[in-house]
Amino acid sequence: MATVNAIKNRIRQLDNEALATLRDWVIEYTHARWEYQIAADSNAGKLDLIVAEALAEFRAAGLTSKSAEERLK
Repeated sequence: MATVNAIKNRIRQLDNEALATLRDWVIEYTHARWEYQIAADSNAGKLDLIVAEALAEFRAAGLTSKSAEERLK
């Protein structure tokens, strides 16, 4: 936790331009980690139940578009 507090203190010392650059980097980095985790979970089959439920709802609604169904897989 000391490291996090040290980082917070350093961030407080940044000027507005450096803070904006850091913020943009953190947002991009967070999104990239999220995308990586989603891909890893998908590859591990952890999202299969969610996909199956979405496809069931899709079919129950009477939708038949193969392209839309394939995008959910």
